[in-house]
Amino acid sequence: MKQIVQNYKSGQLRLIDVPRPAVKPGGVLVRTAFSLISTGTELMKVSEAGMSLLGKAKARPDQVAKVVQSVATNGLAATYRKAMGKLDSLTPLGYSLCGVVEQVGAGVDDVAVGDLVACAGNDHAVHAELNWVPKNLYARVPDGVDPRHAAFATVGAIALQGVRRGEPALGETALVIGLGLIGQLVVQLLDAAGVRVIGVDPDAQRCELAREHGALACGAPGSEEVDGAVAALTGGAGVDQVYLAAGGSTNQPVELAARLSRDRAVVVDIGKCRLDLPWNAYYEKELDVRFSRSYGPGRYDPGYELDGHDYPIGYVRWTERRNLECFLDLVHRGRVDVSALIAHIAPFDSAVETYERLHSGELGGVGVLFAYPSARPEPAAVPAAPQALSAAASPPQAATPIRGPLRVAFVGAGNYASSMLLPHLADREDVQLVHVVTTSALSAANARRKFGFAAASTDLDAVLGDDTIDAVFVVTRHSSHAELTRRALLAGKAVFVEKPLALSEQELEKVLAAVAESGNDRLQVGFNRRFAPLLVEAKQRFGQRVGPATVRYLVNAGPLESSSWYRRKDTEGSRFAGEGGHFVDTVSWLLDADPVSVYASATRGHEDVQATLRYPDGSTAVITYTGSGHASFAKETIDLIADGKVLRFDDFVRARVYRGRRWAGAAGRLPRGRDKGQAAELAAFVEAVRSGSPMPVPLSSLTATTLATLAVFDSLASGAPIPLSPNGAPS
Repeated sequence: MKQIVQNYKSGQLRLIDVPRPAVKPGGVLVRTAFSLISTGTELMKVSEAGMSLLGKAKARPDQVAKVVQSVATNGLAATYRKAMGKLDSLTPLGYSLCGVVEQVGAGVDDVAVGDLVACAGNDHAVHAELNWVPKNLYARVPDGVDPRHAAFATVGAIALQGVRRGEPALGETALVIGLGLIGQLVVQLLDAAGVRVIGVDPDAQRCELAREHGALACGAPGSEEVDGAVAALTGGAGVDQVYLAAGGSTNQPVELAARLSRDRAVVVDIGKCRLDLPWNAYYEKELDVRFSRSYGPGRYDPGYELDGHDYPIGYVRWTERRNLECFLDLVHRGRVDVSALIAHIAPFDSAVETYERLHSGELGGVGVLFAYPSARPEPAAVPAAPQALSAAASPPQAATPIRGPLRVAFVGAGNYASSMLLPHLADREDVQLVHVVTTSALSAANARRKFGFAAASTDLDAVLGDDTIDAVFVVTRHSSHAELTRRALLAGKAVFVEKPLALSEQELEKVLAAVAESGNDRLQVGFNRRFAPLLVEAKQRFGQRVGPATVRYLVNAGPLESSSWYRRKDTEGSRFAGEGGHFVDTVSWLLDADPVSVYASATRGHEDVQATLRYPDGSTAVITYTGSGHASFAKETIDLIADGKVLRFDDFVRARVYRGRRWAGAAGRLPRGRDKGQAAELAAFVEAVRSGSPMPVPLSSLTATTLATLAVFDSLASGAPIPLSPNGAPS
């Protein structure tokens, strides 16, 4: 299928072929009929992408701050590689469309194949022939509504949410500043609500369009027409609400809002304009400044948008989806007319040219649509059922050396895979990147373009059923690791899975059952710290131990962003469940043993966790994992004390061993590189699989680390130490 994408680094727009999206539970596959170009939001993104790196930095100071912090934490080289990887990625455009349901995922019963739906979301309603859309981001189009008009539903919901934030009442007077696509819809919605509307825009044609659809007066900022209309309609008091639907860098809209508002009026920011509020003007009138968050409640909440958890209508009357439905109903009943807003309809094949004409100003108007080939539902190809794998299927019982390059498939190609794993594999002559599978068609296409995969798709069965693929990398979200690992092992593949291996003992049991059933134990978990060159050298310098050791491992993880998927504890486990295995594995490797008991305590909400591990020879280790520290402090520090010696490890920058004559390693040598061991870890995995030699980390150690990590939560629940058997299982 085809999709319009942009390379944010170069600014180049391309219409490319990408894999067909996977049909997942809780959503539908929609074949697009019409998609709407948001001439404000999208052209701003296109313009920003065409800037120099310095221009991009000035436009996104929030991202610059993240880069600066990443340099302090991860070093310059890793940060540069990560930042350039993000910049040099293909990004989607679009977020509002109308199309026909082609396939229905499990758990969806409110629409059927062939239904016409309006869809929202900058990841789910993009300019592409097919989109997978979760259930709370689509709404069924009422019979009789033109699909071209239904394609406006998302921007209509944005305008509708903005009006709701203003809380207008019958007979009030409102000022709408900015008469682009959103502003025009705000004018119509206010008029439909019985509010007297005055519009402001420097473009005479936009002013005329607003007059035709309900505005009583319109004019340029500061014009006599606008000032006079406000005075006449409000008796000189000023307007009741101001809706800022303008963009740009000028502060004129907020200054105009203060001048023409009444005492204690409401000012609602819907667009993205400069907001340097003149303090005296806003203070003296006690103006109520409000923000309107996109389509409505539910926006930016993964539980609502991705998992389909609706908000009870008694508590949240107007959600994203209910706003979509409301706007479609207003169009259906003729209370809102979007036909006059359509300035141009372009065939999707001309998408690149259309953007260029819009950007140059050759193509004007507020509403531009892409028209797609026939959106009649097509029967989806039913993939052949994968053959059941069991002990009777006689999978290989022993590792066999591989002649030629290791043929690799990736399941998942997100930020970590793209910045920390694939760059180390792409240039190896003994590795061939054969297939990349992601749930997002564009992610797969991005990985194929950047790293040279021979194929890209959203079809996992195509990888598991391909006998020529030797190894599968599982680099997806935590909740899927165990099941994907289990399936790949049963398919006879060597598996590299990022941590964690499992989020519960039940998941781990299924993985181990797959090993037993298939005889395939070619498994590695991404515990990369034990491969970090500086830490390896420090352990060697410390030497063999005679007596028990005391270890302190402080992990200053820092706070999570509000949008992080790590916060989805119901599906992805806690933050420590996802990352804690790294640190348990590192300590166990340093001590050359597996823990025999775990005792844990935590702050409220388990945000900061402290786990005490005991080892067979009496050694103890305390792992302190905290998100409440300061970002300028080192992320990981380790102290190991035994036999009159001390090993001090400082965040992959330097290490010291105190034993008579002190060894100080890498001081001033590694800060720009902070090698955390990924390259060495991958090299060890490739060598083991190609040669048929034992895996770099024994399965028993992977199991013990996973069970010890899970035991932390058993201890938190019981308030008592959790004893572990010699193989790591709770005893």
